[in-house]
Amino acid sequence: MQRRDIFKYGASGALWFSMPSQVLASKKLGRVVIIGGGYGGATAAKYLRMWSRGKIEVIVVEPNAYFVSCPVSNLVLSGEKTLEDITFSFDLLKQHHGVQWIQDTVTAIDPERSEIRLSKGTLSYDRLIVATGVGFMYDGLPMLNNKDAQQQIPHAWKAGPQTQNLRKQLEAMPDGGVFTVTIPALPYRCPPGPYERACQVAFYLKNHKPKSKIVVLDANPAITSKRPLFERAWQDLYPGMIDYLPSSNLLEVDVATRTVKTDFDTVKSNVLNIIPPQNAGALAVASGLANVGHRWCQVDFRTYESKVFPNIHVIGDAVDSGLPKSAHMATSQAKVCANALAFLMSGEAPDPSPVFANTCYSYVDDKAAIHVTSVYRYDAAENRMKPAEGGGISAHASAQEFREAQYWALNIWSDVLS
Repeated sequence: MQRRDIFKYGASGALWFSMPSQVLASKKLGRVVIIGGGYGGATAAKYLRMWSRGKIEVIVVEPNAYFVSCPVSNLVLSGEKTLEDITFSFDLLKQHHGVQWIQDTVTAIDPERSEIRLSKGTLSYDRLIVATGVGFMYDGLPMLNNKDAQQQIPHAWKAGPQTQNLRKQLEAMPDGGVFTVTIPALPYRCPPGPYERACQVAFYLKNHKPKSKIVVLDANPAITSKRPLFERAWQDLYPGMIDYLPSSNLLEVDVATRTVKTDFDTVKSNVLNIIPPQNAGALAVASGLANVGHRWCQVDFRTYESKVFPNIHVIGDAVDSGLPKSAHMATSQAKVCANALAFLMSGEAPDPSPVFANTCYSYVDDKAAIHVTSVYRYDAAENRMKPAEGGGISAHASAQEFREAQYWALNIWSDVLS
């Protein structure tokens, strides 16, 4: 499969899936409730309605009024995008596909009664999809587990107000100041994201505060994704500006002085961006779905049904898969899950060997980008998605990749939300 084919199919994915034969003959197939309207939840809602020809009732429960994209959000830090540029309405998704929408917060899941509790009542389901993304683990960083500390030291690992906060801190930083970003040990959401962030912050500082420095404190032993490409970009575009320190585990954080202590160094910063370790969202953990180390959710990769509770499916970053946690991965999982539910709720067997791709672009400045693409196929013997033939990685950063990255974003936003 050529990379351009992966790009084309990976964003829509519809050509990979067939439709149950019973859909046209059946009346109503039941109700699916989806918790979370992000990349995974919104995609699952759309394709459940499409592939069931409207025979499955779909209700999304999402606390936020708007969709804010984590992909591309690092460009808000460099000033190349605004938060408004990556914020979208859910209206087209609801209007085009008849998805019902409840803006509320889910407080609990009751598997025995097949219902969820909201702040304003309860809601029953035949099948439930949990697409709540990641939560942040502050067990080792208790000093950051409050709103005041996160106002001073934002993680900005969910696009929104913290992204704007971090941008304002960069604007207020003096020329000659220090920006420090910390990276948790894998697994975490968007493996190349912190390194792209270093690029975008470096681009801003190079143009506006050229005497400044960037310190990258990485808990991993090396750059976790696209390593040669990021190393080359830092060397060519930002020589002497970025200090990369691998195997740097956080030991202490002084919030007031923005000082961190690692195994090897003590670093004081003008702007400190700590990306905490992550786990499945709080609801998944509290409900018992996170059965792998009380951190991630184990599923059947043919249907994304939980290994803990029947008729509950988990998609997106919360899944224990060994694969990258990315927006594109979440949409791929959502389509496999939606297709499987369309079959199961029609009384038919789902695809026994799902296949999907993951594509990830990273912007290294305002004109060039890099990518990595992988293809995965279900292995029944091991019950996991394994790398398959196809995919690839950029030879080097380029303007062509920058344009493809922009098209990828437009394509996936359209696919998820319209």
